Amino acid sequence: MAVNVVGAARSSVRATGDRVFQLLLASMAAGIPLIMGLMLVALVAAARPAIERFGVGFLSGSTWDPVAGEFGVLPFIYGTLVSSALALLISVPLGIGTAVFLSELAPGWLRSPVRFLVELLAAIPSVVYGLWGIFVLVPWVRTVLTPALKGTLGFLPLFTGPPLGIGMLTAGLILSVMVVPFIVAVSTEVMRAVPRSQREAALALGATTWETTRKAVIPYARSGIVGAIFLALARALGETMAVTMVIGNVPQIKASLLAPAYTVSAVIANEFAEATQDLYVAALVYAGLALFLVTVIVNILARVLVFRVARGPGLIRE
Repeated sequence: MAVNVVGAARSSVRATGDRVFQLLLASMAAGIPLIMGLMLVALVAAARPAIERFGVGFLSGSTWDPVAGEFGVLPFIYGTLVSSALALLISVPLGIGTAVFLSELAPGWLRSPVRFLVELLAAIPSVVYGLWGIFVLVPWVRTVLTPALKGTLGFLPLFTGPPLGIGMLTAGLILSVMVVPFIVAVSTEVMRAVPRSQREAALALGATTWETTRKAVIPYARSGIVGAIFLALARALGETMAVTMVIGNVPQIKASLLAPAYTVSAVIANEFAEATQDLYVAALVYAGLALFLVTVIVNILARVLVFRVARGPGLIRE
């Protein structure tokens, strides 16, 4: 009888502990959307004068004149999206290729040093990237890359204009270096998580190493790879210091990648300390709200794409 009472008491204690633990985890999970909601409310409240003054037209306006009190954020959104897209165009092939090498081809003695160096890139402060961009990347783009592009592809609108060195192309290059570690790290892990039976099944059917990687490993891991790409995109959208130092900071929309441009995060970092008028401050906060909404929309689209990709055909089932 005593044993039954003790056992019942222990079961009750365990059940209470499970309920407390579940409640604690649920409160932590609920805290994430709560924090995002509070951030959104705070941004809307601070940007209210600009919202009432400019409305939705703030997002499509191209004039940024603090003296006249006219503000439009379209050139900054354009610079943010184009520089981030350019960074992905460069970093995705490089990152996925590196991940395939590390997970499928690299010998053990080489894998760890390369992974360490790649992860070290993510630990470098963005201001250091900016300094490297000013003293190394900008001169190289001005004296080497731009003449080469103009000599071969100069008939395209993307590569017209003087060789300044600073501009959208330089910002995209430096962003690509900064986001590569995210693509490599996540893609390598999801590829290494692919069951060995996937590879063995492909090899047993006579596939080469490349065919096994392309038809068995990458399709199995593609949802994680897509997630890594959009994680890198989110990182690129919010980057401030390095881009500010090399993009030129000119609020304009031009087709040429060699022309200077501006991003939302850069204009906030550059001008917030100088904003003395209430409308000026509200316009900068409104720009931050626009960046926040763009980031949320991009991440929602990323989750939808990952879900659709994960459900797609082409996997070799165990």
